[in-house]
Amino acid sequence: MNMLEKVGRYEFLAEPFHCDFSKRLFMGHLGNHMLNAADFHAAHRGFGMTYLNPLHKTWVLSRLAIEMEKMPPQYSIFYVETWVEGVMKFFTNRNFRVVDADDENKVYGYGRSIWALIDTDSRQPQNIMYVRDGDIMNYVETDKECPIAGLSRVRMGKEAQLVASMPTHYSDVDVNGHINSVKYIEHVLDLFGLDIYRDYCIKRFDIAYVAESYYGDILNYYKETVSDSVFCVRITRTAPDSSGEIEVCRCKIEFVKN
Repeated sequence: MNMLEKVGRYEFLAEPFHCDFSKRLFMGHLGNHMLNAADFHAAHRGFGMTYLNPLHKTWVLSRLAIEMEKMPPQYSIFYVETWVEGVMKFFTNRNFRVVDADDENKVYGYGRSIWALIDTDSRQPQNIMYVRDGDIMNYVETDKECPIAGLSRVRMGKEAQLVASMPTHYSDVDVNGHINSVKYIEHVLDLFGLDIYRDYCIKRFDIAYVAESYYGDILNYYKETVSDSVFCVRITRTAPDSSGEIEVCRCKIEFVKN
């Protein structure tokens, strides 16, 4: 296999119906573009899901942070750049940069993520070095800057209040058969009213995934106010055949005044 560049660059369009009332891209759609860029990058270099799935393996997102100066405006063309910053036994660190297609100096923001390689049958972690004899190490890029803070575990106290519960639906389920990673982001941002988004924009969104959830589960959202502009949300799942709750993920949302 011929070696490709370590950094992948993928073009996207801020389609009007993927934008909110401010005519800028929804955070959820940007998250999807980042995950698509990660998939394209891995697939083109021989360690993507098209290669892994027949081996009963897949990548799952463990943590994600998106930090933006501005969201791309409606109709704008932009690039999502992505690269693998580091590889551990079961996990990879992958970064992102979002930049305007016409102006290299117009950087919209950055992202950091951690991905786990798992067995699709047992759902247990798998050694990444066993995939193509560790060929992924040839694509580790440590020199490209990602100037945002590292990923957060999102610590929460016991005072978080239940603010919503909602069932999962067909459109929540992704190619791995569990609830789509980005759907949690969209649901969490829906916990805040339109007035918040008139006065504030999202500066940073952290999400740490703890467990998977599935079609038919009820998702419960617990919100904690850290300050006037910082909030944490814990999501739990209640399975159809159980009354107990299992923590699925934790999020931290930082707003900044427009």
